[in-house]
Amino acid sequence: MSSATNVQSSANLELHDEEDPLRPYFDPTDHGLDNSFRLTHFVELEAGGLGTLWQPETVVQDELPSAAPKLGIPHDCSVIPLRRGFGWLVQTTGLCYPIIDDPYVMGKIACTKVLNNLYAMGVSECENLTILLGVRSGWTEQERDVVLPLMVRGYKRCVAEAGARITGIRSIVNPWCILGGVATSVCQQDGFIEQGNAIAGDVLLLTKPLGTQLALDAYQSIWDAESRSKRIKLTITEEQVKQAHRQAINSMSRLNSVAARLMFKHNAHGATHIGELGLVGHAQHLANMQKQELTFYIYNLPLIGHMAALAKDNGEANDRQLLEGLAPELSGGLLICLPRKQAAAFCTEIKELDGHPAWIIGMVTKGNRTVRLVKRAQHIDVKDD
Repeated sequence: MSSATNVQSSANLELHDEEDPLRPYFDPTDHGLDNSFRLTHFVELEAGGLGTLWQPETVVQDELPSAAPKLGIPHDCSVIPLRRGFGWLVQTTGLCYPIIDDPYVMGKIACTKVLNNLYAMGVSECENLTILLGVRSGWTEQERDVVLPLMVRGYKRCVAEAGARITGIRSIVNPWCILGGVATSVCQQDGFIEQGNAIAGDVLLLTKPLGTQLALDAYQSIWDAESRSKRIKLTITEEQVKQAHRQAINSMSRLNSVAARLMFKHNAHGATHIGELGLVGHAQHLANMQKQELTFYIYNLPLIGHMAALAKDNGEANDRQLLEGLAPELSGGLLICLPRKQAAAFCTEIKELDGHPAWIIGMVTKGNRTVRLVKRAQHIDVKDD
């Protein structure tokens, strides 16, 4: 594959009508690869993945022209007025490194992550996506020919679930494997929800449980000898680790489209997605954008099953971050500011429509654009049915 940008016709990207295969584990030998092949081995820690992110808006904001788009940096999406006043172009870009070894499921997770930015602004429909693909330069031809089609198939499956279409692939040879995309939607004048309209008295809702990173790390430790030697003994059973891992995969692969639609129905005052900055980090990002001076109090932490016990007893600093609201997530839930009177109805309806709950995790008060996690926040142990 050439290192030059490659645009592939959408005619070659039609999704075949086939049953979504169940892929709880990826066995490289099923595809003619060496048993030691791990997709996650092709990401150097310092190259990316989950962790604290540099905030480019601190540098770029001062360089924006006076005729800048209505919304852009530091919002989740760029919202640009269309010519002749016919609506808005809402667009976002997302990228991620492999965090699991199954290329198919990683494709689904990457697509879900890209769409999360649209959903955080109440935009539940996406017109098209362009896949962005960094092809690792160190792969053999066989590894490339196995991994890339599987990742794209998973990505296409998620696009189909979202009711969108793929209009092309742009790829480049890169030292690391990277997968992401550009998602675009066209909205009417009132077709999106601005993020800065929270008021005192609102409540904070979360649409997915936390703990994906810890669940993935714990799963890694039960089969990787090198990883086992670096971690202290797990305080939960191997079966509980596998349950948490499956739950994390299902959560990261699940779209927030239903929550986006309900944001309009229940008059949400703004939202953001939960990602690499963790719950508190993204809550602070949202608090900073408010037109009024407010403080977000968080008193509930919905956590993937068994992860609270693991984070409490394991003793490692990275694990304890989960209970401090600082652990990174990938393709997490939406954090939504919602009128108190409509919060219960939102939670009831999303459970009925999506099959998964949402939780009231905090409240909005007058303040100084800060986020406070109470000392004795309740840990809600969330397990899949």
